[in-house]
Amino acid sequence: MARYQIILAYDGTDFFGSQRQAKARTVQGDFENALHRIGWRDSSVLMAGRTDAGVHASGQVVAFDFDWKHSLTDLRNALNATLPAELAVSSVEIAPDDFHPRFVATARLYRYRIFCQKTRDPLRERFAWRVDPELDGEILHKLAEMLPGKHDFSAFGSPPRPGGSTERHLMRASWIKQADEWIFEVQANAFLYHMVRKLVFTQVVIAQHKVSVEKFAQSLADQAEITSGIAPPNGLTLVEVSYPDNLKFKSKK
Repeated sequence: MARYQIILAYDGTDFFGSQRQAKARTVQGDFENALHRIGWRDSSVLMAGRTDAGVHASGQVVAFDFDWKHSLTDLRNALNATLPAELAVSSVEIAPDDFHPRFVATARLYRYRIFCQKTRDPLRERFAWRVDPELDGEILHKLAEMLPGKHDFSAFGSPPRPGGSTERHLMRASWIKQADEWIFEVQANAFLYHMVRKLVFTQVVIAQHKVSVEKFAQSLADQAEITSGIAPPNGLTLVEVSYPDNLKFKSKK
């Protein structure tokens, strides 16, 4: 018996989030079904974090105990042969016996994609938010520069548990322009519920000159909500979960 860590990618469009639910299709439910079909007998896997309905991932981390008699490559291939098309395992490693992908994580990196266009684009809108009018890039960069550091983000989200802390440490935040797309990347020790999507929506509103930049600074300082809006889930992807450097994973078996 060993504890395995896998990196899981998924298209979240048709899932009601990552966490298992009794009467809805979820990432965890589909992944556990695939595990059961290759001989896994446990009841629940461990995940690095929850993603909302419609949110995607390229770097979700999942851990589980399994008495697997073959190689790590065989396990990856067996899972990918069994999983539905919306899910794929990119890597498999052996983790320490007490590894928990959520509780020992030091940071999460999310990416949000936006494109500016007046008419809809069916080839992109599954994974990006279409906005109009255009966004002011100078304002976007100015807003992102305000985010790194420790702040109370209660104006942009709620804690996972009632009464929990709303302070989070953002390591970095930036907007990147690629053709007609804007990509927001943000990394933090943890995120509040809906925090990334509310940050994106607020920055978009300001970059469309509907609200002043000063209001954003005031919101961070005074925990004052600027708008109740939230960016749609389809533009958001969990890209990477980071762990301490001294945490050792084995890539061979």
